[in-house]
Amino acid sequence: MSMILFACVVRVRDGLPLSASTDFHLDQDFLECRKRLKALSSVLTRYPERGTAKERDLSIHFHSCGEVACMGICASRFPAVMAFCFLEELQWEFATAYDTTSVGLASRPYAFLEFDNVIQKVKSRFNYTSCAPTKLNFDKIQEELRLRPPMQVKLEEAELANGMMNGHAELPLESASTYRMEPVSPVGILSLVLNIMCGALNLIRGVHLAEYSFQEDRKGMGNVIAFLVPFVACFLLCYLYLFYSSARRVKVFVLFVAVCACNFYLHGLRNVWQILFHVGVASLSAHQILTRQVREKQPDCGV
Repeated sequence: MSMILFACVVRVRDGLPLSASTDFHLDQDFLECRKRLKALSSVLTRYPERGTAKERDLSIHFHSCGEVACMGICASRFPAVMAFCFLEELQWEFATAYDTTSVGLASRPYAFLEFDNVIQKVKSRFNYTSCAPTKLNFDKIQEELRLRPPMQVKLEEAELANGMMNGHAELPLESASTYRMEPVSPVGILSLVLNIMCGALNLIRGVHLAEYSFQEDRKGMGNVIAFLVPFVACFLLCYLYLFYSSARRVKVFVLFVAVCACNFYLHGLRNVWQILFHVGVASLSAHQILTRQVREKQPDCGV
């Protein structure tokens, strides 16, 4: 079984991925560890040149040098000295192939995608050759780790720091624009249809009442507003169901309360069954929004 599962090279100042190994592990722990590594890569400037973070049966190791850091996910039983020997060799190979100017000018993720071949070769050698590092290099790294042990990083703190740097903590790994909702369900489609119907009914009644109020009774403007507010709320509920939005719970609660308050205000213009229908549709829609999960988009980077 492979001891080194994943490796990448990132730019230290902003965590921009420059190259990464192509791995197809579908294990949930590994996928979660990849997300944690990504969060950590964005805050490497907060840490010394070597560090280790534990994630269940996996470990994340990183080694920074100048503008570039090499990071890897290894099995926890893989010796730390071997992991840092691997990262140092990657560091040397990358420094040989690319200068600091090209690293600094990189503007898109995985700008040095071709270095993936080097990562794969070095990774395979360390995974399947017991004497991958030279004796001299092994002793050197071992002595350095003894004198200056790698910092033990808490991944929760790294994720929090990453979220604070991005200006939000709700989705610490990415901006909200890189997330999408899970596929709509049949009940969700029903809630959309009913919401559109309720919104249309509110708009028609509100417009008719507004025409009468402007001509005959200006005191009825409160009722007009009570029809138009639920009209807006219905379509906002549809939007919240279809697209991701931050603070969904608060927005759904405000819209649901607005629909209920306006319908109770309209008691007299609507009978009890009509009011219950509108409130019931709002309840169904709110439930569908809050139970529809967010899923992360897969990065379209070819790795």
